[in-house]
Amino acid sequence: MSTRPGLGTFTVRPLDPLSDAELLHRWVTHPKAEYWMMQGARLQDVEREYMGIAASEHHHAYLGFHDGEPAFLMEKYDPRYIELVGLYEPEPGDVGMHFLVAPTDRPIRGFTKAVITVVMDELFADPRTRRVVVEPDVTNTAVHALNKTVGFVAAREIDKPEKRALLSFCTREQYLTARGAAVLAAQGVSP
Repeated sequence: MSTRPGLGTFTVRPLDPLSDAELLHRWVTHPKAEYWMMQGARLQDVEREYMGIAASEHHHAYLGFHDGEPAFLMEKYDPRYIELVGLYEPEPGDVGMHFLVAPTDRPIRGFTKAVITVVMDELFADPRTRRVVVEPDVTNTAVHALNKTVGFVAAREIDKPEKRALLSFCTREQYLTARGAAVLAAQGVSP
């Protein structure tokens, strides 16, 4: 459990691909989830996708909650085996990440940044995680800016089968530095 001042409490649990499928289907097919690339997916497609993730030893999905209500999806993967095979040279302790904030008609200021910090905290809670790797679509400038605020540094563009992506990395140290700067800024102190 994690509390973010002014935003409430966040928790994360492993995703159940069958009981959570309807909820996920609504999220991943929503127009705001265009970069998730499942716009035309049927419920069965979502179930199949997340059953495959659940069966994988290299890919895991989690459902995130805000004040007890489902609010985001988090995935972590081992880039040596999933998503980035042959596209970069993985280092020991690399963990790949995807996250999706549930679509809402009532956005909360600072919510998406709170979600990505919860996700990063979860990933770095494992002492084996040394660096988080992401590969968002090159046209997703909003997520590039968000990633930068938590310490990600863009490395280069890569071609994946489904998209041109911006390969970016965030070490534990970069993340902690970015978090510290954000705390100081929230307190009105210049770093």
